[in-house]
Amino acid sequence: MLHFEDFHPGLELPLAPYAVSREAIIAFAAEFDPQPFHLDEAAAASSMLGGLAASGWHSSAMFMRMMYDGWLKEAASMGSSGIEEARWLKPVRPGDRLTGVSLVLEKRTSASRPHLGVVRFEHRVANENGQLVLTMTNPIAFRLREAAT
Repeated sequence: MLHFEDFHPGLELPLAPYAVSREAIIAFAAEFDPQPFHLDEAAAASSMLGGLAASGWHSSAMFMRMMYDGWLKEAASMGSSGIEEARWLKPVRPGDRLTGVSLVLEKRTSASRPHLGVVRFEHRVANENGQLVLTMTNPIAFRLREAAT
């Protein structure tokens, strides 16, 4: 189990790979972001995306799954206060195989909750060609190992 003490600036934690399907893109869009260029290949072809692509919100959700499966499920995470920045850099397409890392930028103990520490991350998600498709920066709170015992 990863606790606050296990994180240090410069540490890179791998995200689990994720295969993107056409069906998943359309299903997510139909429920949460029903813009035509996320639902229909013809509409997408004439859009600025140039073809069917996942919603940025879907890309963010896929990232969350990748982070959970890659390392967060083995961590004493207590959640996050939010996202500082999210950038959708390139369209995520059907057939893409996403990979990435979570990079520790800094950490601090919580002033108001002495059993917690906050780790600030930069997350990077790339497609199978190594092109960054998403970056995100956010803090995540973790239990201190000493507080767990």
